[in-house]
Amino acid sequence: MQDLNVIDLIIAKREGQALDADQITALVVAFTSGKVPDYQMSAFLMAAFLRGMNEEETYAMTEAMWRSGITLDLSGIPGVKIGKHSTGGVGDKVSLILGPTVAACGVVVPKLSGRGLGFTGGTLDKLESIPGFRTRLTIDEFKRELTDIGLVMAGQTGDVAPADKALYALRDVTGTVDFIPFIASSIMSKKLAEGTDGLVLDVKCGTGAFMKDESGARSLAEMLVGIGEAFDKPTVAWMTDMNTPLGRAVGNWPEVVEAIEVLQGAVVPDLVEIVCTLGGEMLRLGGKAGTTDEGFDLAHEAIVSGRAFDKFVQVVEYQGGDVEIVRNPQRRESAAIAAEVHARMRGFVTSIDALAIGRTVMSMGAGRVRKEDDVDPLAGLVLTKKPGDRVQAGEPIARLYTRIDSHLESFSEAVSNAFEIGDEAPLPKSILLDRYSDGAWLGAQAAAELRSLQNLRPA
Repeated sequence: MQDLNVIDLIIAKREGQALDADQITALVVAFTSGKVPDYQMSAFLMAAFLRGMNEEETYAMTEAMWRSGITLDLSGIPGVKIGKHSTGGVGDKVSLILGPTVAACGVVVPKLSGRGLGFTGGTLDKLESIPGFRTRLTIDEFKRELTDIGLVMAGQTGDVAPADKALYALRDVTGTVDFIPFIASSIMSKKLAEGTDGLVLDVKCGTGAFMKDESGARSLAEMLVGIGEAFDKPTVAWMTDMNTPLGRAVGNWPEVVEAIEVLQGAVVPDLVEIVCTLGGEMLRLGGKAGTTDEGFDLAHEAIVSGRAFDKFVQVVEYQGGDVEIVRNPQRRESAAIAAEVHARMRGFVTSIDALAIGRTVMSMGAGRVRKEDDVDPLAGLVLTKKPGDRVQAGEPIARLYTRIDSHLESFSEAVSNAFEIGDEAPLPKSILLDRYSDGAWLGAQAAAELRSLQNLRPA
């Protein structure tokens, strides 16, 4: 550490040279301990952003960030522990359904989640919209819940990958967030610290995701899986479509209500498809299914039978949430419908811009621009029409919930503009774009045909 010359490392990276693992590790350790000032680390981040980082550098940065804090020791908890991570999207309430579904099938699911930022919602914000639900747990509480019920959904503590928090703060103010090696090392440093036995990733792609195009999403998925495999953690990634909001609800409490409805048997095709597919992967990695297809069936059965909902209720009760509200969401006093958006013409909904919806819901109070901003748990919207649905002029296409009455007209206009209506219904398509593991992509057509979902789609 005494021989570390940060200026030399900055110059080397500025000139496009690759650093070795020891240099990367020493730099991260020195920065986290306060021996490297922000201005020098900012210079290094920008040099790396502009000149690139190879796999060895990325893996070294990931490990250094991971080792900067604690790694949860879950070895004393019976069962195989499988984690899940989503890169975030509009209406992404998958974890609320997926965790209970997989745990109900016997795989242990430790879930450390974050808060929403920008147009993407955070699982913690959704959970905390349940009155009384505690997301701040001690490590002992975390382990006890895992042991007792096989599932926990909580927030990350400052002891988990503290280097990532410090580096992200710099990336955020230096314009270096959108860089795949940094994104991958940030995600995987925290996932490795969770102490799971395997990991399933949902890499979203489209207007409502951080990765807007397939090329970037594929590169990110490949790097994430590569990191997992490099550290002996079986990892699989699905690339999923995020051009349209997932499900019908967007916003914290509205999304919890929709998750509850699905857990109680409601058929929301895109949600059921992605939950059962990711669930199938988790059950395969957890040894409860021989194939993803078999795991899909097990996950679907857990939902249909009500076992997944029972598990969700267990988690809510264990973490102090109002179980009666969860059993009967309509009992909760919610924000009144502030506005109803109507179709301007007849035809078929051909598309809904996920980014436009996400930004509007954020402005309505459901999201935050800065991490310290408060959110309104009741704000959001429910789409009453989705792509493929027939619509008449003047028919409701969305219901808005917000306390910000002064901007209702602009909110309604933005939601209306997010809808495209045409003369012909678009062809139905899978939300599953492709699957990556063991250094290979499955192929888009094969991924879409991996499991027929016609029996799950409403007539």
